[in-house]
Amino acid sequence: MKKIICVHLYNDFSGSPLVLSTAIKGLQKGGNEVVLMTSHSDGFLSELDVQKVIIPYQFEENKVARLFALVWNQWQVFRALWKYRREEVTIYINTLLPFGAALAGKLMGKPVIYHIHETSVRPAILKGFLKKVATLTAQKAIYVSKYLHTQEALKGVQPQIIHNALSTKFEAVSNSYLHRKIEKEYPFTILMLCSLKKYKGVDQFVTLAKTLPRYNFELVMNATPEEIKAYFKQQDLSENLSLFPRQSNVHPFYQRASLVMNMSDPQEWVETFGMTLLEGFSYGIPAIAPPVGGPTEVVQDGYNGYLIDPIDLDTCRDKILAMANDENLYALLSKNTLLSVRQFNIRTFQKAIQEVIEPKQQIHDTSFFSGFLVGR
Repeated sequence: MKKIICVHLYNDFSGSPLVLSTAIKGLQKGGNEVVLMTSHSDGFLSELDVQKVIIPYQFEENKVARLFALVWNQWQVFRALWKYRREEVTIYINTLLPFGAALAGKLMGKPVIYHIHETSVRPAILKGFLKKVATLTAQKAIYVSKYLHTQEALKGVQPQIIHNALSTKFEAVSNSYLHRKIEKEYPFTILMLCSLKKYKGVDQFVTLAKTLPRYNFELVMNATPEEIKAYFKQQDLSENLSLFPRQSNVHPFYQRASLVMNMSDPQEWVETFGMTLLEGFSYGIPAIAPPVGGPTEVVQDGYNGYLIDPIDLDTCRDKILAMANDENLYALLSKNTLLSVRQFNIRTFQKAIQEVIEPKQQIHDTSFFSGFLVGR
């Protein structure tokens, strides 16, 4: 049994804390003791039955304030981790951001493992710094897709590509729904779940809704009602478009949906995986996603959905009309999504994480300072 300290900057209802929660549950099943360091905010990590160390962090809109908040948070993480210097622990860092945890782990001579989800870290100078810290401190790095490893490989750090998987709880709910074979009582509904950012394709989705007034469009954003109101206050929204703030339960949306979309602009933000696509697949829902990045490892063009440049609204519109009006085509795509989702099995995911954490051969400490720091 190992003692593993998992560190995540900001707990919310986005993809990276969701994946970490699944990983932690697997580590606990493997008999490991887990300590979680994260923020006080509400999110996917909140309900975990695990020892928590709360390190306050608040996202700031102002970039300078956000940088100071990050640095202060990481100093607090460093201090909190230093208390474990006399214990045998492994530092498991979720995303590139918790650099304080990596520095503490290196100075204490503890194994440092990164789980990397992102490639579009801004500004570039911050991304360069974070990657440099990771390269100098990590023994291993987990990448959520082959694409991400290609783009963000850390020189000299042992890589492992582990695709994300749905949680057991999520699978249970979607499987129960499918077994009941409920006929959808809703019109053809197009769903997108994303952050409230222009580069996530929010404006494109709004425009697409206007071109297809016969169909329902639902946009679920990781934002508050106030933030949504402020973003759209100058926009003329069509009546067939419904906006929703962040949700702790997204199942009702998938149960209404006929199609899941990811419209991130590849020129501004390349998706490294696409959890919402996988969640849709578990409900038998085809997807439309960008033809680059991680989504190409989930969506097979013409098999379980379509890979289309989100800027090309005409092609998006044509494919939506084809699926909405051709029952045989839609049934085939839907059947294939259920076959595809089996490849992203939670048991395979958790086993792979466990093998990274607890290798057959012990990792030897290479810390310059470990000779005298650990024993003090």
